[in-house]
Amino acid sequence: MSEQSTSGSGYVEQEFKRDTTYISDRITADGRDGWPVEAGRYRLIAARACPWANRTIIVRRLLGLESAISMGLCGPTHDERSWTFDLDPGGRDPVLGYERLQEAYFARDPEYPKGITVPAVVDIPSKAVVTNDFPQITLDFSTEWPQFHRDGAPDLYPEKLRDEMGEVMQRVYTEVNNGVYRCGFSGSQRAYDKAYQRLFTALDWLEERLTDRRYLMGDTITEADVRLFTTLARFDAVYHGHFKTNRQKLTEFRALWGYARDLFQTPGFGDTTDFPQIKEHYYVVHADINPTQIIPAGPDTSVWLTPHGREELGGSPFGDGTPPGPTPEGERVPADHGPGGIPHR
Repeated sequence: MSEQSTSGSGYVEQEFKRDTTYISDRITADGRDGWPVEAGRYRLIAARACPWANRTIIVRRLLGLESAISMGLCGPTHDERSWTFDLDPGGRDPVLGYERLQEAYFARDPEYPKGITVPAVVDIPSKAVVTNDFPQITLDFSTEWPQFHRDGAPDLYPEKLRDEMGEVMQRVYTEVNNGVYRCGFSGSQRAYDKAYQRLFTALDWLEERLTDRRYLMGDTITEADVRLFTTLARFDAVYHGHFKTNRQKLTEFRALWGYARDLFQTPGFGDTTDFPQIKEHYYVVHADINPTQIIPAGPDTSVWLTPHGREELGGSPFGDGTPPGPTPEGERVPADHGPGGIPHR
């Protein structure tokens, strides 16, 4: 997902409101929408720069779905038309043959009227987008694809916790995931002040919640942690300055910062995080907010590898399960794009 940049300040409203109307088809075990679960049939198109797409990359890796659902990656920047496959040789996705993700949307609907967003799941035979409903995609990875989960995969969406998880994830989405954008895209001082207060009220709530529990829902990681992590990973690198969420840095929250490092150092989280691509996306694409498109050199990302001490709270990330194995060849974040690496591409 992304906010399409325009000249001037055309995309900044008095109060930022996200368009949440997506292609809502689902890939299910019973194929009720016409899209049955089938190994090798679908391709996840994502971008490491995008927090919403980063969620799908993490969940796919945690569950071990790499061999069942292939993945194509767009580069960190895009124009008004579309995300592009500029990271691939020849600038084309090697499976779909497309230069632009827009082509997969137009294969579904030649007059597709909305923004071209990541993540998107594409049907390889027809080369058409099946869904870009990012909150549902990851839940379906958990609930509709279990026959293809790896041995030892975590239960990221436990039935007994779903009601409470729904409430937690909704607050995280409206107040934090979307809250940083509400600050950054405010079109007036009044809208910004209101958004800023809402964001830090929620972060203070999370700080308190995570003071005496290792993860959002207790002793093991769940989908809720994935959804919060991708915003926290971008907080100091982008949101604190670019989006003016500067009451304090993530590193200045005791519990939240420990929690974020705990997740980052867990396989599936930090090894899917590409700091140079993250910064390039926001500081280059959002030219209305950053007209020079200069990408800042800081902050020092090596701090993500410092001890967090969260083990003292008990629990373990995968419960009775196991961590995922090594990242597949061709899907690894370059070593110099991780903690302490290059400041920008």
